[in-house]
Amino acid sequence: MAFVKREGGHVQASVSYTISPVHTVAGYLELGRQLGDLGADSLCIKDMAGMISPYVSYELVSELKSQIALPVQFHTHYTSGMAMAAALKAVEAGVDVVDTAISSLSGLTSQPPTESLVSSLQGTERDTGLDLNLLAEISAYFATVRRSTRDSKRNPGS
Repeated sequence: MAFVKREGGHVQASVSYTISPVHTVAGYLELGRQLGDLGADSLCIKDMAGMISPYVSYELVSELKSQIALPVQFHTHYTSGMAMAAALKAVEAGVDVVDTAISSLSGLTSQPPTESLVSSLQGTERDTGLDLNLLAEISAYFATVRRSTRDSKRNPGS
């Protein structure tokens, strides 16, 4: 962190989310405080396995936002199927950034779909302002890329 700060960079420290008897919201808060004290400019909740439930997401983000004066980013994967609900609850709790993936590349072990979160937030105080028609164009483009990549793996050299 010291080297990044010395060079004028932004230090985003990550809290890796998992479930166990010793991994508690209180423990994550303490870790967040320690990372802030070490010079972090922002925190990221990294839920690599997609295990965070919506209400734990809400509680963790709420507590981090109320007790640590740093921006909080939320990163989860769709592995368990809870990613969209967890992301939405993180937004309701005041998270600053949510990682998503365009719908044609989302789900499974990827992030929740961008378009679903954008649509869910339309007309609310957290409206992203993103254009769903443009997102649909982006999704269509990447659907083509995905098919092309899949097809080239099935038929090497064609």
